[in-house]
Amino acid sequence: MFKQAVLLASLLLTAASSSPPTSQRILDFSRYHDIQGSPLSSSVDIPSMTLKAQATTVYRPRSLSDFHSARIRSARRGESQHVDWDPVEVLGPNVQDIHTLSQLARMSGNAYSLPGQKSWYDLDGAWNTSFPYGWEDAKDGFRGHVFISSDNSTVVLAIKGTTVQGTTSKKDKFNDNLLFSCCCAHVDFSWVFRTVCHCYRSNWRCDNSCVSDALVEDSMFYSVGVNLVNDLLILYPSSDIWLVGHSLGGALASLLGSTFGLPAVAFESPGTCTGFASPCAQGGYALETRCHLGKSIVFDTVNRLGWRVDIRNHVIKNVILKVLEAGIDWEEDREVPIAREEEDCVDCFKWDFE
Repeated sequence: MFKQAVLLASLLLTAASSSPPTSQRILDFSRYHDIQGSPLSSSVDIPSMTLKAQATTVYRPRSLSDFHSARIRSARRGESQHVDWDPVEVLGPNVQDIHTLSQLARMSGNAYSLPGQKSWYDLDGAWNTSFPYGWEDAKDGFRGHVFISSDNSTVVLAIKGTTVQGTTSKKDKFNDNLLFSCCCAHVDFSWVFRTVCHCYRSNWRCDNSCVSDALVEDSMFYSVGVNLVNDLLILYPSSDIWLVGHSLGGALASLLGSTFGLPAVAFESPGTCTGFASPCAQGGYALETRCHLGKSIVFDTVNRLGWRVDIRNHVIKNVILKVLEAGIDWEEDREVPIAREEEDCVDCFKWDFE
């Protein structure tokens, strides 16, 4: 099964990274730019309006220094350390507002390209300033843009998802298969020579410590993202910081939002797509996980639009132009389906983690 057009707002707690934060690691202010019009636009005129926000409760570590100390201790020594988390009320995106979702989706789409390119999406006038990150090295998969509102009150980090064909595709696939498989992409016997770590033992048993170590390697996108978000918190201490992304980028936004207690919106975060004949397996992707953090907004494009369950409909362009900006009531008198928490969802049920 492959879910179509799924959004989720993630505000929960997740795992930690290994390396301490490094100031100004990949923020390149020399490439600060004003966003101008681009060739790519929908048939609907984009009004000059801003995003809608709402009060959102998140959980944040009481002390960032204690938090980072616990991350390092866990990663390097395999030891736990108590960290106090407090509920904090912040302004987060109103995910029930269609224009807000459309703008966040456009930012997520722009994480794949640079201003002036045909694939760049126009944004509201309030978001005419951004700077790129991760574009210095053509093979650096973790990249995107930081969008800043005209009054600096809100900063949106948009993270690029998987590029199937391109300079970052190899790193993208590696992160996909480590993050979204249950144990190093060991789906079945046919994956023996395509695994991304060596944590599989036998008979659906997996070394939990081994997987944890693999997930927090410095080369992993999550670890790079931890450093970047930490930099943004230092640079914009008084701003509301939101995280967005599509596909792999959405999953990373969700994980980072959970780690730091920041509102996050993920567009089409990967769901289960396995089986010998599945398009994901044929492309070398082991997507076994199916549960999502936070709440999910499901646009039923199969029954409503007659779409086939097809990986080719996964592109962000379809989400923007054919779903969010198509002017469709997806539920009775609602442009946006109600956000709902997933109930009784269990990932990797056939595995034993030791």
